[in-house]
Amino acid sequence: MPALSHGRQPNPGHGAGPGQALRWFGEVSGHGLLEVESGAMARVLAASPALPWAWFGVAAASPPHGRGVALHRSLEGFDGALRCRLPLPLASEAFGAVLLQHVFDDGADPLPLLGECARILAPGGRLWLATLNPWSPYRLRWARSGLCARDAGHWQAALRGSGFAADPVSLQWLGPRWREAHGEVGVGAADVLRAGLALSLTKRVHAAIPPPRLQQLRWQTGLVPRDAATQRGAPAAAREREDGKD
Repeated sequence: MPALSHGRQPNPGHGAGPGQALRWFGEVSGHGLLEVESGAMARVLAASPALPWAWFGVAAASPPHGRGVALHRSLEGFDGALRCRLPLPLASEAFGAVLLQHVFDDGADPLPLLGECARILAPGGRLWLATLNPWSPYRLRWARSGLCARDAGHWQAALRGSGFAADPVSLQWLGPRWREAHGEVGVGAADVLRAGLALSLTKRVHAAIPPPRLQQLRWQTGLVPRDAATQRGAPAAAREREDGKD
């Protein structure tokens, strides 16, 4: 699906808005990061359940190929396969992967959309969130663009507060450190200076509580089971044998 036009002007009272702040990703510096993330998304989808995916991204980014729903961030909400606002008109637990590519980097509140992601993601499915890394020297390239970079602790707290409290989060750093070359992906100490940060998790499958064991009911009757009668008669027979010896 072709990327939507992102040349809209922001509405009054909306600050920079996605039409201006997120426009940086359409520049050379932003494209270098987006292309590295495309490869990372392909690897996430390869390890996800065989269900459709849902992708939410900035206008300059391209959604992955395959079977899924692609929605670009817009001033009014989301455009693409459908035009909508929150809450999303998508079925619960219908997607094997949910991919979020810089949709919060203009300072938008992440909790409403993350809560919807928790709802539409199937148990065992993968959530992948790409954002800017505030500790990277590359931040000088998006300075004064209106973009807002927040650290990993902020995003981990946001995920816990939106329905992913029990799911461990993995971190990965992507893209260039300073040069506008496409860069790489890594998790080492030197990688924490890369331009992008990606958080991923697997939605846990909560085991069903097994039903309690059924109690075996015994009817109180005058009949004595055969085995019980045999056991009770054994001591009496032994006493009779002892009396006979005397």
